[in-house]
Amino acid sequence: MNTFTVPPYRIKMVEPIKQTTYQDRKEYLEKAHNNLFLLPSEAVYIDLLTDSGTGAMSHFQWAALMQGDESYAGSKSFYRFEEAVKDITGYEYIIPVHQGRGAEQVVMPLLAKQPGMYFISNMHFDTTRAHVELAGATAIDCVVDECFNVDTFSPFKGNMNVEKCEKYIKDLGRENIAGIIMTMTNNSAGGQPVSLENLREVHALTQKYDISLIIDGARFAENSCFVKQREKGYESSEIKDIAREMFDYADIFLMSAKKDALVNIGGLIAIKEDKEFFQECQGRTVPYEGFPTYGGLAGRDMEALAVGLKEGLDEDYLIHRLDQVRYLSEKLREAGVPVQYPAGGHAVFVDCKSICPHIPFDHFPAQSVCNALYLEAGVRTVEVGSFLLGRDPKTGQNIESPFEWMRLAIPRRTYTYAHLDHVAEGVINVYKKRKELKGLDFDYEPKVLRHFTANLRYI
Repeated sequence: MNTFTVPPYRIKMVEPIKQTTYQDRKEYLEKAHNNLFLLPSEAVYIDLLTDSGTGAMSHFQWAALMQGDESYAGSKSFYRFEEAVKDITGYEYIIPVHQGRGAEQVVMPLLAKQPGMYFISNMHFDTTRAHVELAGATAIDCVVDECFNVDTFSPFKGNMNVEKCEKYIKDLGRENIAGIIMTMTNNSAGGQPVSLENLREVHALTQKYDISLIIDGARFAENSCFVKQREKGYESSEIKDIAREMFDYADIFLMSAKKDALVNIGGLIAIKEDKEFFQECQGRTVPYEGFPTYGGLAGRDMEALAVGLKEGLDEDYLIHRLDQVRYLSEKLREAGVPVQYPAGGHAVFVDCKSICPHIPFDHFPAQSVCNALYLEAGVRTVEVGSFLLGRDPKTGQNIESPFEWMRLAIPRRTYTYAHLDHVAEGVINVYKKRKELKGLDFDYEPKVLRHFTANLRYI
């Protein structure tokens, strides 16, 4: 029998959550135009839409908030934040931003120096892909083939296919590659980790061709814990040391701190040693995010972030964090629900392409399953598939995603195993009624990041 760790914390404050009836939820979903992003939070019983900024802060973080220095420039809070980032990464230059997409809107246009360039990644997530395209570049995904074998165990399904990546560099021309992005953990692949061996190989490739290597590291601590658990030679290593080695292989680190830094808002740009590029980033930060020592954040936010970066590396916390995800995954697998196996670090990814083969990709099978789960159990999740992927910017046609995921993203230090039992029961009930589900089409479709605000109807 599998064992799961007891939470390494106790509950000190509670927030009531509202339970609704099926009829309530049906009315809420209709008003939200069948898009779960448009639901009011009070209509949601258990919210697994995202793990971004939805976790619980510690009493140390709440205490740190009171030390916030709200000076416009040169805030003491910035220097505490900067010290924490330098301690973990070893990087020389640090800029705070309001969240991960703030980092992307600063950095991507500076790397894509001319129209028609390319970024290659193990897999781009939604905002990264959007900012790549807004910068006039094209996003190419190069995840390993093992990722697509959903039912088969492989320890590092988030890895880059290095051979395929090099072929793209040769075919497209090194001068046309704006950067190589390693997403760690690999969200779109199912929250799957990247091995340090693979990262070393990608680093060697970028050195060979003189290309910048960027870590999209919103979940770098979870990735480091997976390395300790699964990669030979790291069994006795400290999580912080694994993370430091990870950063040693890259040139730039972008982070949405709303994940592994355990805060409700915040992000960062860290640059290893390129002072000229840092100064270019500073120049773009001022008009888009704010002065470089606050970057869209209040001083109190930087204080909480500085503490959260270190708490997020605590091994006891990380083991429990990964166990909660594994617990939900195994309950679903035991009931026959197809999920990405093994479980990722922040979410369970349900394979809706297998659940709803009767719904074509451009009628969004995963969104149909997400909506059905909300109606069934009051659980809000998110589609990570063809709805999220959007349209080809050149042809305007819907892009077929290799995956049609319903992502059950688990907020940090927020829900109990009992909450996850309720989620599992809801998913299993929807799975039993899967043949009744219908596809969706647009009533309104935004041009960029359409899944956030689109209006949908059943067909």
